[in-house]
Amino acid sequence: MHSTVNAPRSLIPIGAAALLPDTAEHVRRLEEVLLGRIGQWGYREIIPPTFEYLDVLSAGLAPPVLEKCFKFADWTTGRILVLRPDVTAQIARIVAMGMGGAELPLRFCYRSTVFRYEPEHVGRDREIFQIGVELIGVDGPHFDAELLLLLVELMKAAGLPDFTVSLGHVGFYQRLLVQSGLSPEKRREAEYAAAHKDLPRLEQVLAQERVSRRLARTLLETLERCGRDDVLEWGRRIAGRDPALREPLDRLASVYRFLIKAGCGNHVVLDLGEFRGFDYYDGVVFDVFTDTVGRELGGGGRYNHLIGRFGRDLPSTGFAVDIDRLFAAMRPGDGSQKTARLPVVVLSAPRQYQAAWKLAQRLRASGWTVVQDTVLSAEALQIRHLRKQRRYISASAIVMLGADGLSKTEAFVALPGQSFRASKVQQGDLPSVLHTSVLSEGADGRAPGSRPS
Repeated sequence: MHSTVNAPRSLIPIGAAALLPDTAEHVRRLEEVLLGRIGQWGYREIIPPTFEYLDVLSAGLAPPVLEKCFKFADWTTGRILVLRPDVTAQIARIVAMGMGGAELPLRFCYRSTVFRYEPEHVGRDREIFQIGVELIGVDGPHFDAELLLLLVELMKAAGLPDFTVSLGHVGFYQRLLVQSGLSPEKRREAEYAAAHKDLPRLEQVLAQERVSRRLARTLLETLERCGRDDVLEWGRRIAGRDPALREPLDRLASVYRFLIKAGCGNHVVLDLGEFRGFDYYDGVVFDVFTDTVGRELGGGGRYNHLIGRFGRDLPSTGFAVDIDRLFAAMRPGDGSQKTARLPVVVLSAPRQYQAAWKLAQRLRASGWTVVQDTVLSAEALQIRHLRKQRRYISASAIVMLGADGLSKTEAFVALPGQSFRASKVQQGDLPSVLHTSVLSEGADGRAPGSRPS
């Protein structure tokens, strides 16, 4: 009789993770930096629901996305609910079904989590933190350029030194596939292979459908055509006089010229095989990459017909950034990934609690992060005791009230970086003393975005 050994059970679901305090602080700071910059461009935050009715949202989702949704029953109605798999489809539904009288254009931004089932070992998360923007109700190459310029600015604001935006137009490749004579089912397979740059699979589909060698070669070569003006020249030779092929090239060229005029052309490469994995994109599309992460950090494009699936046609464009991937791409010294700001610790005996509370509040109002601690013995307010306490070593400064030798208006300030050398100061001078002493030591106990007075 053979015994079997059960595989150890995971403590958390595959594809999910907990962010511990240091990482959580870095991520939140990064999100605030990005959302602050997006707000400066006139985009206002929208908070979509975490789950939707499947039969409603499915109008905006392709079958491959629907297959990856987490679904469960609504016990109240008996209908099937789905955890948010895509924010763009949600916003399309919200605009079409609930914002009929809103003045256009609409500029929205969001900070949300999307949930998609992924098999094990495919290197993808099931819970994805995103920040994104949607520009709804307007069309034109300058609006496409607006989104791309904002994406470039966000990458710079995050402190990412090297990144590339891959820019294309799905209309060019879609038209080539139409010319190939593929059946609708095989065309979808070819589009999926193209979106994932899966040349062997694409070659197999084209061979099965007996696409001519010349057109098959063009379809395969297009996926590898990346560059700048030379790509447009090659595309125009392929297009000839076909207006359905020339139109996307002309739109792509117009957007590219706007980016060059704005001084961002060095971050952009043109890719005629750029073909994002969501079926609702129908115009200019783009992804952003860096050498330090193997997959795109984010991307988006134009979806002029998505909102129409929910009952109201509106031209629109948008993009999303994967916060986890962007965070992973940042170097340890990048501005948004600084060492966590260390708190100022205010120590006092119980009889000094009220005074310590008032002082802690005054320092917080001045922009400092403050932890208030109450000790039960006079010995605990002595420097030699502080040196033994590990939790105080990680503070940017320690302020003590009620220690021997202090009046009611005075405090001791000790800096761990100076081996806890303590100085006697007036409590009213503490904000300026901390600002001078702590920052000169290279520590920073301030709250994000604040400036101690």
